[in-house]
Amino acid sequence: MRNVFVSSAALIGLVALITVAGCSSKRDHGAAAAQPPAPTVIVAAVMQKTVPIYNEYVGQTRADDTVELRARVEGILQKVYFREGVPVKKGQLLFTIDKRPFEASLQSAKAIATKAVSDLAQAQQRTDVLKAQAELADAQAVLAKADQDVARLTPLAKEKAVTEQDLDAAVASQKSARATVDARQANLTNLEAAVKYTIERAKAEVSASNAKVTQAQLDLSYCDIFSPISGVIGFLQVDEGNLVGRGDATLLATVSASDPLLVDFSVSEIDYLKLTDAQTSGHQASNLRFDLLLSDESVHPYQGTFKVLDRTVDPTTGTLKVEATFPNPGRYLRPGQFARLRVAVAQRENAILVPQRAIQELQGAKTVMVVNEQNTVLVRTIKLGDKADKDVVVLDGLKPGERVIVEGMQKARPGGQVNPSTAQEAKNQGD
Repeated sequence: MRNVFVSSAALIGLVALITVAGCSSKRDHGAAAAQPPAPTVIVAAVMQKTVPIYNEYVGQTRADDTVELRARVEGILQKVYFREGVPVKKGQLLFTIDKRPFEASLQSAKAIATKAVSDLAQAQQRTDVLKAQAELADAQAVLAKADQDVARLTPLAKEKAVTEQDLDAAVASQKSARATVDARQANLTNLEAAVKYTIERAKAEVSASNAKVTQAQLDLSYCDIFSPISGVIGFLQVDEGNLVGRGDATLLATVSASDPLLVDFSVSEIDYLKLTDAQTSGHQASNLRFDLLLSDESVHPYQGTFKVLDRTVDPTTGTLKVEATFPNPGRYLRPGQFARLRVAVAQRENAILVPQRAIQELQGAKTVMVVNEQNTVLVRTIKLGDKADKDVVVLDGLKPGERVIVEGMQKARPGGQVNPSTAQEAKNQGD
C-alpha cells in the first residue's frame, strides 16, 4: 500500500512539474511575440575632409533678350507661319497681314511722285522768263538807238542843222524806249520770282511725293513680320482673320532669347564685400563661378558668371541687385523659373560634415540622432558652421566616423534600438 501511495505522489508531482514548465514556456513565447523588431533606419557616416564653403541666393531666371511682335499697320491677319512654343530663327517669317490695300497705296504714291517730277521739269524750263528776257533785250536795243539819235541830233539842233521838232521827237522816242525797258525789266523780275517760287514748290512736291512712296513701301513691308532674334516664341495672341493694328500696335506674340539665360538675385552688403576685393575695385566678382540649383534639387550642368552688379545698394533693404549669366544650350531652362544660386566663397580644411537632412531643431537647438556601436539611438546637440553643398560643417558635438540617422527619424526613439542601414544597402535591397 505504501509503494502505491508513493508512486501516486510522484506521478502527481511530475504532472505538476510539466504543467508549470508548460505555463512558463507559454509566458516566454508570449513575451517574445509581444516585443516588436527594431525599426530600420538609413544612416550616414560623419565625414571629415576639406570642402568649399558656399553662399546661396534665391534668384529668378530671365531671358537675355525679349521682343514683343506687334502689328505696325492696320489690316487683316492673313497668315501665321509658326507653331506656338517652338524655337524660331532670326529673320524667319512669322506673320503676314493682307497686303492689297498697301500695294494700292504704293501705286498711288508712285503716280503722284511721277507727276511731281514732271511739274518740276516743266517749271525748270523757264519759258516765260526766256520770253521776257528777249522782250527786254529788244527794248534795250530800241533805247540804245534812241540814245544815239538824241546824241546825234543835239549838236545839229544847236547849229540849226536840224529843226527843234526833230530833236524833240528823238527825245520823246528816247523817253518812251526807256520807259519800255523799265517796264520789261520789272516784268522780267516778277517772272523770275514767280518761276523761282514755282520751281521750289515743285521740288517740295517731289520731296513730299517721294516721302509718301517711302512711307507706302514701309507700310507694305510691315505686312510681313519677321523674327528679330533667335529664340523661343510664346503663345499666339491673335488668330488668323482678325483685324489688327487698329488704334494701337496689336501684340501678336513674344519671342525670348534664353541662351545664355540670365538670373537676377540680390546679395547683402556683407556678402558683396566678401565676394569682391577693394584692391581690384570689385573686379574679383567677375572671376566667381555660380552653380544653379533647380527646384527639383538638380544642378544645372553649366556654371554661370557675374554679368552686372548694380551701381548702388538699396538703402531700404541693404541689398545689391546682381545679374548672372548661364549657358543654356537647347533652351532647357525657361525665363521665369525660381532657382538657387550657389557660389564657393572659401575653403575649410579638415571640416567635420553632417548631411543637412540629418539635422533637427529641438527647442531652438540643432540636434542629430546618433546610432552607437550597440545600435542604440542617442540624441546629440551640435553646433553648426557654414554650408558645404548638401552637408553642413559641424563645429562641435560630433566626431568623424559616427553614424547619424538621415531617414526614418520618426521611427527612432532616444535610447531605443534600431536596425541601421546605408542608403546603398537600402537601394540594393529594393532592387
